Amino acid sequence: MHAPDGVTIRTATSEDAEALTHLHLDCWDDAYTGLMPQAILDARRDDVLGRVDRWRSWLARGGTSVAEHGMQLIGFVNAGPAIDLPPFEVQMFALYVRAAWWGSGVGHALFSAAVGDRSAYLWVLEGNERAIRFYERQGFRFDGADEDEPEGKHLRMVRPAHQP
Repeated sequence: MHAPDGVTIRTATSEDAEALTHLHLDCWDDAYTGLMPQAILDARRDDVLGRVDRWRSWLARGGTSVAEHGMQLIGFVNAGPAIDLPPFEVQMFALYVRAAWWGSGVGHALFSAAVGDRSAYLWVLEGNERAIRFYERQGFRFDGADEDEPEGKHLRMVRPAHQP
């Protein structure tokens, strides 16, 4: 799928670290307010400089693409080789889009750039129905695995390689 008009999908660079930090914080607020304790969301904003440094480190490893509209980042995806769950090819670590762009095709364009037709797995926060429905449309299904995390229960979703 192509990105919506005026949106560019590109590989993130170290120069994106600060903008990605703020995008990530905003997207968590958009997606998770009411789904996890507000204290967790608030605490994430207490260490912005540390988060910028962590983004610089993550970006040096590769695997992150951003969606850009004009000069503003509106979404990002991070994925890499699936090293701990064979036979899957890709683990998707994060996919976020600003709420104003939900339903626009930006998330699908980012997903396609990172995963395409390959087999993949990811973890989704229990109760995040918008994300669950999105991943189900991409062919993902729950496999029964879960993890308890401070922000809530994470459920694993898996998808075999796309069959034409």
